[in-house]
Amino acid sequence: MSLLTVGSVAFDALETPFGKTDKIIGGAATYITLAASYFTKANNLVAVVGGDFPSEMIDILVSHGINTEGLQIKEEGKTFFWSGKYHEDMNTRDTIDVQLNVMGNFDPIIPDSYQGCEYLMLGNTAPAIQKQVLDRMNTRPKLVMLDTMNFWMDIAMPDLEAVLPLVDVLTINDEEARMLSGEYSLRKAANIIMKKGPKTLIIKKGEHGALLFQGDRIFFAPALPLEEVFDPTGAGDTFAGGFIGYLASTDDISFENMKRAIIYGSAMASFCVEKFGSERLVNLTEKEINQRVLEFVSLASFEIR
Repeated sequence: MSLLTVGSVAFDALETPFGKTDKIIGGAATYITLAASYFTKANNLVAVVGGDFPSEMIDILVSHGINTEGLQIKEEGKTFFWSGKYHEDMNTRDTIDVQLNVMGNFDPIIPDSYQGCEYLMLGNTAPAIQKQVLDRMNTRPKLVMLDTMNFWMDIAMPDLEAVLPLVDVLTINDEEARMLSGEYSLRKAANIIMKKGPKTLIIKKGEHGALLFQGDRIFFAPALPLEEVFDPTGAGDTFAGGFIGYLASTDDISFENMKRAIIYGSAMASFCVEKFGSERLVNLTEKEINQRVLEFVSLASFEIR
């Protein structure tokens, strides 16, 4: 089934305890579509970049079967840029610089060929833009998934609360879940958040795995203990891309299949952190992905006697 992703394609400059980079390709939509490309071949992108964005990277997206008809190129503008530095624990980071550039007035135009898509991924961007995308869809997709962050909760909470009733799946991290709900207990937080609209909630806990909530059902997926983590940037977006990409490929949105999708999303995120930026996602093989999924399965597989 066809997937539409709307979000940012950007430049990042990163520093972690393992090294630093100059400008590399990042952005939520980049990670999401690359991860999803390993599962679904009907993979459509809506984003905006400036005239400084390299055509070679667009070629890489296209080589992964990503439809870039909806990628706007503003020749006179510059691409969205973010620079950050990670602390020793790799779980916290400081933003050094943010330049919205062409993202500052992003108008998400949905090509006619994208209309009728069955799965919609609203990547992390302004809630007003996310709602605008939904308003521009001729028919409502079978499943709408939305990612957001604490920044939007700080400056655009009314806009976020307006779009939450319109989505099926919300994905946020544990800090954001507590912020959105006002509850420290993640189980209580989930109940409060789902009453705001989303039927399904995913709470990402970084190196401690992810929780899936739907009604009174809960599923926990562990994180794979990796020997080396070079760069956690984009891991959450990669997780989301693997999750919704798997759902689109199977066209099954049952809770049981979402449990499988959580594992595939976690597997994709585990690859992402092994290199800087999106480098690791570009040349994965089906064999590598399947082996990684089996490693996740073995983490929690046991018999009760």
